[in-house]
Amino acid sequence: MEPDKETRNERADRNFVELLQSARVAVTGVQVLFAFLLTVPFSQGFDKLGLADRRLFYVALVSAAIASICYIAPAAQHRVLFRQGLKETLVRRSNLYGIAGALALAVSMTAATLLVVDYLFHNTVAVITAAFVALLAVWSWFVQPVIDRSANGDGGSG
Repeated sequence: MEPDKETRNERADRNFVELLQSARVAVTGVQVLFAFLLTVPFSQGFDKLGLADRRLFYVALVSAAIASICYIAPAAQHRVLFRQGLKETLVRRSNLYGIAGALALAVSMTAATLLVVDYLFHNTVAVITAAFVALLAVWSWFVQPVIDRSANGDGGSG
């Protein structure tokens, strides 16, 4: 069916499926990162980390957990709200969870990169590398789409 001939319910269904598909791409990476981070404190040498590195690790771990929660929330909420006539609400909420998940993932990846590169090469290289990772994530995940959205007159209903 052509998008302009969709009913509100059909559009909400299509939008929700699209949101779940995009979340599936991200959730695998988030869960791998989160699982890896969960094992790190039990690794040999973790006890040698100073307080600043432990705090950085904490940021990476918690933000990965938050990203995982955000990416899983739409599927879990869909189960709870199944057949309640709230698909449009779920689509709007799921979009916000996706944005929050991407932001948390960017924080986790940046913190993890900073921690590892600092361990390998120390401060300057670590800060430059982490800044590059953060800027690339912010540009490609947020800024570039906002520019496209603005250039397109803020899009439409999806």
